[in-house]
Order: sequence, then C-alpha cells, then structure tokens
Amino acid sequence: MKIYFESYGCTLSRSESALYVNGMMKDGDTIVQRPEDADLSVIGTCVVVRHTEEKMLNRIDDLSSKSKVKVLGCLPTVTGNQISSDSIEMLTPREMHSLYTGKMDDIQIREPSIFDGIPINQGCTGNCNYCISRVARGKLVSRKPEKIVNQVRIQLERGIREVRISSLDTAAYGKDLGTGLPSLVSDITSIDMDFKLRIGMMEPKNTTGILDPLMDSMKNNKVFKFIHVPVQSGDDRILELMNREYQAEDFATITSTFRQNFPDSTLSTDIISGYHDEDHESFENTVKLIERTKPDIINITRFSPRPYTADFNSKIPGTNPVKEWTRFYTEMHRDILQKKLASIVGKVESIFITEKGKSGTWVGRDHAYRSVVVGGDQRMYSTIDVEIVDTGPTYLVGRVIHGS
Repeated sequence: MKIYFESYGCTLSRSESALYVNGMMKDGDTIVQRPEDADLSVIGTCVVVRHTEEKMLNRIDDLSSKSKVKVLGCLPTVTGNQISSDSIEMLTPREMHSLYTGKMDDIQIREPSIFDGIPINQGCTGNCNYCISRVARGKLVSRKPEKIVNQVRIQLERGIREVRISSLDTAAYGKDLGTGLPSLVSDITSIDMDFKLRIGMMEPKNTTGILDPLMDSMKNNKVFKFIHVPVQSGDDRILELMNREYQAEDFATITSTFRQNFPDSTLSTDIISGYHDEDHESFENTVKLIERTKPDIINITRFSPRPYTADFNSKIPGTNPVKEWTRFYTEMHRDILQKKLASIVGKVESIFITEKGKSGTWVGRDHAYRSVVVGGDQRMYSTIDVEIVDTGPTYLVGRVIHGS
C-alpha cells in the first residue's frame, strides 16, 4: 500500500500521528510524497483555534478527492462522525485511548523520515476554561515507563539520535501510575548510547510540584537545557478566569529556579492575547512578567473561543487593543531574543547536528536547544565545535572548528 502522510499542530499531535503510521505499515508499504499517488492518506489534525480547524476540514476534503483518508489527532473527538464517509475514516476516542494502553507499545520505526518523537501521555489534569485540546484528549493516561524507554531504544537502534518526549503536559506524566517525569528522564538518560533528549511542554501547575527533582534529572549531559512552560497571562485575575490553577508568581519561581540551575538555557512560553475580560491593566501585568522573566521564545496566540469549552460564549476585547497588545508582545520577544543571540557571538559552542538546512547548510542544536546554522559537509547526529560568528532572526550562525 502507498501511504501519504502529513501532520499539523503541537509536537504531541505530530509525534503521535507519525508513530501511528509507522505502526500500521506492513511489509511492502511505502510512504509517497504526493497524495495523488497514494492508496491512503493519513492526516494528523489540530483544532486549537477556529482558523486551524477550518484549515483541517478543507485539507481533509481535498485529500479525500484523491484517496481514502484516515484522520488522527484532535479533530475526530471534537467533530465526532460529522465528516465520516466512505472515503473518510476518523480515529475514534476509544482507539485514541488504546494507543496509550498498549497499542502504541514497541512500534518498529519502518519509516524514519516521518518519525517525530515519542508521546508519553494522553490528556491532562487541567480544566482550563478555554482549552479544546482538553476536550479532545480527555483525562490523563500515561504510558508505562518501561514501554517509553523501550521505544527510545527502538528509535536509537534505527539511528535517530534526537529523542523528543511529548504530551499536552509532560509534567503530568505518571500521576496516574505513581511515578513522574523526573524518574522517566533519569530512566531514559541511563540508556548507554549517545543521544540528546528534549523534554516537551510542561504546564506550570504540575511543574511546581516536581521542580527540584526535575532540575536534578536535567543535569545529565544528554538533556537539552530547554523547557517550554506556557504561562498564558501574567495577570492573576485572568489566570483565575482561565482556571489555570496557578499564579504568575509560580511561573516566575519556575523560571528563576531553572536559570539558577542552568544559567545559559532556553525558556519558551505561550501568551494568549485578548482573552475575555482582559483590559489594559492585565496587559501591563503580562508585560511586567515578560520583562522580569525574559523568555527566549514567546508563542503568541489571539484568544479564539472554541465550542464545548466554558468560555465559548464569552465576550472578547475589541480588535484594535488586541492588535496593539499582540504587536507589543511580538516586539518585546524580538528584542529579548536578539539581545540573547547577540551575547553569544564570539563564543565557542558544541553543537549536535539534527537536520539539513537550506542552500547546502546544516542545522545543529547547542546545549540549550538553540539553532545554529553551519556550512560544510556534516554528518547527521555528529557533534562539532563551532565559533558563533553571526545571528539570524531566530538562530545563530557558526563557523566550524572541528567535529567528531
């Protein structure tokens, strides 16, 4: 069978969908690059905002005109069987649950080109009033640690040396099993092979409870000094309206603890601009938190009321102030990032080659998961020393000194 595959959304959606396709492939099956050449198209979907959901529906309609389509990700649970047809099959919630309770265990990686990481848990422990992902994913279901470690071994044996573990909230991992993320990180890094580990998104409310043991587990040289902790707002009133179950000071504590342990590191966060009942004061409080914590990466999203959530019918601020707030956040982020990147120029960094770049270049990651573009004939997953000689909008440029 010829399979066409594409996936959208968060790291969890992409990694889960790619692993599912690897698991469904049989001897003789191949991945093709064009949907018109396929017997089956598989698409991993995202519905985090309305525009994205509409894009997914249009893409599914287009793919179904060329072949049968299997739909994975968040869309099937949200839409149910509304778009199912003879040519469109939706992964049911029961099937989604089964992925995390055995069906996804020990999957062989038949097609490394589409492999995107290892999902470690389904659902979350939150009850955010705006989040459709929580509706789509349901309650927390964690994969057994030994199965995740075995999946890492399978990946490494296939020659893929960048290990990415992902979920809606990796900090919630294991709460249903009596274990936790720090223990899992230690289990993974104990594998006696050369590789690098990137930990996926962690929600603040669960990160605070594991912060110290997590920092200890991250001290292993195999772990990128990178965390993604979405704060969403720097105003406690808005966080309460969101039902985020933490305060802005908790995020500041996570940030300061992380940077005390790893002074040269990368902090990524998310901001929702224009949440319902947001005003200039709440905007200013968010600005103050950004100025205080200086995240290296800020993902900015305008509030998009989603069906099946508590805030679906909530009134949102006017377009003009939201545009101004979003623009201000964007400019702050650009300034923070450029100053951070500029401070690294002239330093020597050891980078781990992870992908081919444009125009004959290669892209590597330093210990803080920052992108470094280099020239020359490099080997995938090799480690090389470079002098940082310049910066781009979001990346560093290196001159190779020597490699291994």
